[in-house]
Amino acid sequence: MAGKNPWDPRRVALQQSLRRLREAAGLLQEELADRLGKDQSFVSRFERGERRLDLVELDEIAAACGVDLARLVKLYHAAVLEQTAPDGGATSRRATARRKTP
Repeated sequence: MAGKNPWDPRRVALQQSLRRLREAAGLLQEELADRLGKDQSFVSRFERGERRLDLVELDEIAAACGVDLARLVKLYHAAVLEQTAPDGGATSRRATARRKTP
């Protein structure tokens, strides 16, 4: 089981996933915070890995970005693969690019 290392690749992957989700929804940190009924610092802190989120909060963030929790989990899983790939994620990015090619 992973310790509380904020630089654990899985934690970094979650931070990246949350930021990417917000950006894909076209939201600024302040706008997401407003949708959540929180301060902008709440969003900033979890995107920097300074605050941990529980499952309910993750579900609320996903919904505020217009997706369901399953979509967030898929984004997280892809980011974990990218973070943990021996080549720094290049193989994972190439595979993703191939899947998107018509």
